[in-house]
Amino acid sequence: MTSSRPLPPVARACLAILGLLALACVVGPWLLRIDPHRPDWDFLSAAPSFASGHLFGTDAIGRDVLARTLAGGRLSLGIGLLASVIALVIGLAYGAVAGLAGGAWERAMLRLLDVLSALPFLLLVILLLALFGRSLGLLLAAIGGYVWIDLARVMRAEAGRLRDAPFVLAARAAGATFSQQLRWHLLPNLLPLALVYLGLILPQAILVESFLGFLGLSVDEPSASWGSLLYEGSQELDGAPWTLLFPAGFLVATLASFQLLGDGLRDWLDVRQAPAAT
Repeated sequence: MTSSRPLPPVARACLAILGLLALACVVGPWLLRIDPHRPDWDFLSAAPSFASGHLFGTDAIGRDVLARTLAGGRLSLGIGLLASVIALVIGLAYGAVAGLAGGAWERAMLRLLDVLSALPFLLLVILLLALFGRSLGLLLAAIGGYVWIDLARVMRAEAGRLRDAPFVLAARAAGATFSQQLRWHLLPNLLPLALVYLGLILPQAILVESFLGFLGLSVDEPSASWGSLLYEGSQELDGAPWTLLFPAGFLVATLASFQLLGDGLRDWLDVRQAPAAT
């Protein structure tokens, strides 16, 4: 019998905030009907005002900060989500195989994770983007390749626990092959935990993308992610601080909500699984 305990209130509140932020970033630019890349030469570095129609003000060349923040959020959230899905697939598969294999294979795969963890991975990502140019595919592969390692460790530990579970032992005794045990028994039981940890690696992916954007290694102009907007805002901090504060506020709210949501989901999943384990 499993617990019917609902999600914690904090997790529900964070989920609502993230839903509103995602909705604003997706439909906001369309509702505003303001081109985030078009300058308004009558309002250069204009402060936030209802009268001017620029609710978050404008930057040094008259581009609307609200429109650019929402468009940048759509880009940052999209890249973070796609990179996290790549990391989820890699980490889930790697951890499941290592945990189910056990023995020398598991130790070897763990040592490989230790080696990868010791590498200055973010520096390598920056080097790759600088050498081969900025492209969406390379950016997704680089961010996904950076955030999958911790997920693989968690999946390996859980797969090692399930390796000796009665249903896996029964399948093995019935003649199920390694791939059959993996597909039919292990992966379906690991997926809920992996989806919970998706809420933890997603903000990490968004943060990495924003850091790369701040360094000018994310998407090409005129598109801009939150990281690119933070860099632009830092250049105008003295005369137009709103160009930094509004994108930074959206980024901080998103990362904090994801972190609290992931913690709440992890606690909720532990409570639901506790009765089954007793």
